[in-house]
Amino acid sequence: MDLTTQKEKETEIIDRVFFIAGMLGVLVVALCVIWWKVTGKSPIPPVPPCMIHAVTGIYCPGCGGTRAAYALLCGKPLLSFYYHPIVLYTVVVGAAFLVTQTIGRLSRGRFRAVVHFRPAYLWIALALVVINCFVKNFILLYFHIPLL
Repeated sequence: MDLTTQKEKETEIIDRVFFIAGMLGVLVVALCVIWWKVTGKSPIPPVPPCMIHAVTGIYCPGCGGTRAAYALLCGKPLLSFYYHPIVLYTVVVGAAFLVTQTIGRLSRGRFRAVVHFRPAYLWIALALVVINCFVKNFILLYFHIPLL
């Protein structure tokens, strides 16, 4: 087996794992939204306050993520991006991956414009988290303006 074939096989396995995990994630979110709309009650218990923020007074790298997810579920993508850009980024990249993978699988490979998993997506996500944390803490500590 040559290196190209082995790399393609590894990519196929990784794509399959992420595809299954992504579809299960979509199913869970869909069921939670249906539950929320039918009963009027959130299927997720209240999230406790951030301990890092409570103890240190600064934002942790994940601060704002829950608010961002809630804003996105309420149809407010700009507010979601303001709270934490990683949520919107994950949804956009994940949706592109799942849609193109689904079309590629249904077309049995005739559709070639399929988004594959790339480590660069994770590096971009990490950069978003670090930049978000730095900017929000800089504004909080330097200008004394709480953003969350």
